[in-house]
Amino acid sequence: MKLRLLPFVCLSLMALTVQAQRFTGDIQNKDYVYVDYIRSVQLNVSGVPLSDPIIKLGSNASLTLTFDDLDADVKDYFYSIVHCDRNWEPSNLQEMEYLDGFNEERINDFEFSAKTLWPYTHYELTLPNRDMRWNLSGNYLLLVYDESNDRKLVITRRFVVVDEQVTISPNFQRPNKVSKLRTHQEIDFQVVHKDLKIRNPMQEVWATVMQNGRWDNAITNVRPKFVRPELMIFDYQDKIVFPGGKEFRFLDLRSLRRVAFDIASVQQIEDTYVVEMKADQPRHQLAYTTFEDINGRFIIETKDQNFGNDRMADLARDQVFAEYADVSFALETPQRPDQAVYLFGEFTDWRLQERYQLNYDKELQAYAGWAILKQGYYDYMYAAVPVSQSGQSPKPDLSVFEGHSDETMNEYTILIYYRPYGSRYDRVVGSVSFSSTLGAN
Repeated sequence: MKLRLLPFVCLSLMALTVQAQRFTGDIQNKDYVYVDYIRSVQLNVSGVPLSDPIIKLGSNASLTLTFDDLDADVKDYFYSIVHCDRNWEPSNLQEMEYLDGFNEERINDFEFSAKTLWPYTHYELTLPNRDMRWNLSGNYLLLVYDESNDRKLVITRRFVVVDEQVTISPNFQRPNKVSKLRTHQEIDFQVVHKDLKIRNPMQEVWATVMQNGRWDNAITNVRPKFVRPELMIFDYQDKIVFPGGKEFRFLDLRSLRRVAFDIASVQQIEDTYVVEMKADQPRHQLAYTTFEDINGRFIIETKDQNFGNDRMADLARDQVFAEYADVSFALETPQRPDQAVYLFGEFTDWRLQERYQLNYDKELQAYAGWAILKQGYYDYMYAAVPVSQSGQSPKPDLSVFEGHSDETMNEYTILIYYRPYGSRYDRVVGSVSFSSTLGAN
């Protein structure tokens, strides 16, 4: 969905419209990469590589954006942030209301890749910083654009700033529908707000629930079902329910010298590495098997360099020492002419991207394709989409090749939004993350 920036509604919206018109291209209000030469984009809490970009207001923590430019030159990348409402539309605020400092600054922290066959330039940005700091909670959209190329947008990323004022207690329940008992996970929760006076919780409070940091299938705008003094109860039947999925498949690309067991071969061909993975098999008819995964995420890391015993320092160095490789994927299965097949995970921005679509190879009897990936550890799945929906912003269907189980270990996040009567923006007053191993009653 594109940001709908409507001019002349009010002064703040006019200002935001003018800001959006400074950039070349349509703004997507989601995690999105607009050009093919930008790769390996991540936005996490600084020092916590597998974290969601959720940060407490006024804390000493920060967020770090990292990305690579495969053109391997130096561009004038600038950044800006936009305050959004709970539905990721621009809020009715001017920049001076939610920011201290300057909202358009150059990204000056960059390095060239070191000793790699595939050259690239690595960029990093830390937020907040000495030039800019937010002063309100809420949803934010980070925009990165190329000043030297007619202010062309290259990256957008979502993050959330939380002003902790409530306590959230989640609980897993068995799904109400018998058909979902073995395949889905249902969540109830209570919100205690002793330190926050809410006059009309049924009209002023909403909850968002995410699975594994994904916004594409988040359950949003959930109102309290019951209200007690200083307590809101979110206890629905068959409403806050997610397909369990399976544990993610993985690709261990951390070494190109000592091949992991999931890789068939690694070859150096001219100025690149070519990695052939072992073929995968469909799992939708297999019983659930437990093993540790990273819930669809990825981390950049190389074991082909030895820097010392400081893992966090090593991970920072890995960003410029890690190689890029052409990686082959194959899913052995009879052809499904009614389905298009895609690689799916955080490294695809939880989106169905053309660059990650697989084509059927009759000789291999498999869906096969290639992806350019940086050394690291990747979780992924195979998503199916009906061909008839190819032009309709379809949703990925993981049940076709992966299947679902209620036993799968997933990570969930609850966000509480509060907008008192007369307020002009949605505050985020609480957040909690927890694992499905919390159990169900």
